[in-house]
Amino acid sequence: MEAGELELLQRSLNGDLEAWGEIVSRYKEATFGIAVAILRNRADAEDAVQDAFVRAYERLRRYDLSRKFSTWLFTVTANVAKNALRKRRREPQPKEVWAADPAQMVWHEDMEKGVREAVWGLPESYRAPLVLRYWHDLPLEEISVVLGMRLGTVKTRLHRARALVRSELAARGVIRDAVG
Repeated sequence: MEAGELELLQRSLNGDLEAWGEIVSRYKEATFGIAVAILRNRADAEDAVQDAFVRAYERLRRYDLSRKFSTWLFTVTANVAKNALRKRRREPQPKEVWAADPAQMVWHEDMEKGVREAVWGLPESYRAPLVLRYWHDLPLEEISVVLGMRLGTVKTRLHRARALVRSELAARGVIRDAVG
């Protein structure tokens, strides 16, 4: 166990919320990483992490202090996230209504199709950061780690990828090019 962790857990068992707050601070990023990997949605992952910490606190008396705490907490987090994913799959998703005007609906479909085709037509070095950022909502730092490149390189590739998509959409007539 990490230095002082056993003491924090014992204080938490005695109802010390400040001690539990310290535990939360130590593990919030790691638990979020687990939840977002399962749910692939930042907002749902944030909710799952909050639920996981509440559930862990409520069941802290069942935790065996001789075992590694992080493993137990990460298991609780993964279970909460998996349950949220199952629940999300069972619930009917509301249909998105983009516009009542048929012309707007056609324009939206053309835009969506054009963006998708433009993105998938990008070289992998530009496509990967763009998809991770905008379709998987990963922070720039995480994209940097996942793709094994420096943060500045990620930012540059995202900027260039957006410019390439924009020029491709303008060339297809999906949007008007604001420059030129």
